[in-house]
Amino acid sequence: MISYKHTQIGYLMLVVTLAVLALFAWMYITARAEPPSYYSGTNFLVTAIMVFILFLLASFTTLTASIDENYLRIKFGYGIFARKFALNQIVSVQAVKNRWYYGWGIRLWLWPKMWIYNVSGFDTVEITMKNGKVYRIGTDVSSELEIAMKQSISKLQLI
Repeated sequence: MISYKHTQIGYLMLVVTLAVLALFAWMYITARAEPPSYYSGTNFLVTAIMVFILFLLASFTTLTASIDENYLRIKFGYGIFARKFALNQIVSVQAVKNRWYYGWGIRLWLWPKMWIYNVSGFDTVEITMKNGKVYRIGTDVSSELEIAMKQSISKLQLI
């Protein structure tokens, strides 16, 4: 049973994905107007690369955080990039703000050492694990995620 679930939309990444789609469509249409080349095999390769790029970009347009009985789960887009954290391994939870230069996406930041998962904005929830690793999960409702995680962890400790 899921006790919390929220999906944040990365509007900038959505716009970038649509712009790249428009660029690729324009390139494809103008290339079709050219006389056929001797390298017809490269047409398939170029199309496959374009589809792969669009697939990759689209996978970073949303970030979903959900909490069930035992895990905090996060997934980007349709789930190709996903991660789960055992609630019984989390030592602390705190809503914090990222600096602008931390960027978006999946990042390993070296000072302070932490993994960052976000698609938009600067609001995150920082979790510290028993093994000392630190993770930041981006969300546009950081206080809600923080409260839900603290409640889930406290329920787990009562059992």
